[in-house]
Amino acid sequence: MSEMGQLDRPPARAEGDSARDPLVEAINVHKSFHRHHVLKGIDLVVHPGEVVCLLGPSGSGKTTFLRCINMLENLDGGRIFVDGELMGLEETAPGRLRHLGDQQKAAQRREIGMVFQRFNLFPHKTALENIIEAPMQVKRVSKAQAVAEAEQLLDQVGLADKPHHYPSQLSGGQQQRVAIARALAMKPKLMLFDEPTSALDPELVGEVLRVMRELAEQGTTMIVVTHEIAFARDVADRVVFMDDGVVVEEGPAREVINNPRQERTRQFLQRVLEEGPAAS
Repeated sequence: MSEMGQLDRPPARAEGDSARDPLVEAINVHKSFHRHHVLKGIDLVVHPGEVVCLLGPSGSGKTTFLRCINMLENLDGGRIFVDGELMGLEETAPGRLRHLGDQQKAAQRREIGMVFQRFNLFPHKTALENIIEAPMQVKRVSKAQAVAEAEQLLDQVGLADKPHHYPSQLSGGQQQRVAIARALAMKPKLMLFDEPTSALDPELVGEVLRVMRELAEQGTTMIVVTHEIAFARDVADRVVFMDDGVVVEEGPAREVINNPRQERTRQFLQRVLEEGPAAS
C-alpha cells in the first residue's frame, strides 16, 4: 500500500445543515496512467437524491473518474468522500495517507452500485442467480430473502418473466437491466452508470433508459456517464461537461444543454446531436 500526501478534508459545514451534506464529494482528483495525465484536478459535489450526468468526448476522463469513485483505480492526488467516508485511503499519521488493501476497498464498495458498458453477467448463472450472488456471499443474506428481493427487482426492471433465463438467452437491453437489478440488490447509497447504453442496438436503448428514469424518480442518487443528451436534459439535475481531464462547464441540466456558456460545450453538444437519433 503506497503512501500518499497530505489529507485534504472536506470543508466544514454549518451545524444543522446535515440534510444537504453531500453524498459524494470529490476534491482536486488527479489520475495518471504512465505519463498520460487523465484527470487534472476534478471537483464534484453530489447531494442525496441527485442525478448528475457527465458529458464529454471520448478520452475526456469521465469513465476514469467514475472508476476512481468506485476505487477501481487508485487516486494519484486529491480525495473522494462518499457519505463522509474517505474512499480507498486511510490516515496512517496526522495528515498522512496510504491506499487501502483490496478487502478494505471491497467493504467500502458495498455501498456503491456500478453498471458498466458491458453487462459483465456470469454467463453460467441465470438472471436470478446473478442477482442473488452478491447479497448472499457478501452480505450473508439468506437465500429465501435474496430470491424474494431479486424477484421484486426483476419485476421492477420489467423482467419478472425471465428469472431462469441465462444471459445468452437475453437481448442486450435485457442483460443490462439484469445488471442494474444486480447492482440494486446490494441496496447501495450511490449508483454509478458508465455509458450503460453504448453497447446496445439503438432499438434497445429506450428500455434501459426507462428503468434509469424510474430510479431517478424514486430518488436514487446517480452519477451517469452518457452520450444520451435527451436523457441528461430531462432526467439529470445537473450536467458536468468534461474535456481533456478538466471540468469545462457545470450547471442545471437544461441550462447547460440548451444554453451552454462555453464554446467547447456548444461544439460538443452540436456534434453529438447531429450524429443521430440515439443522442436525441
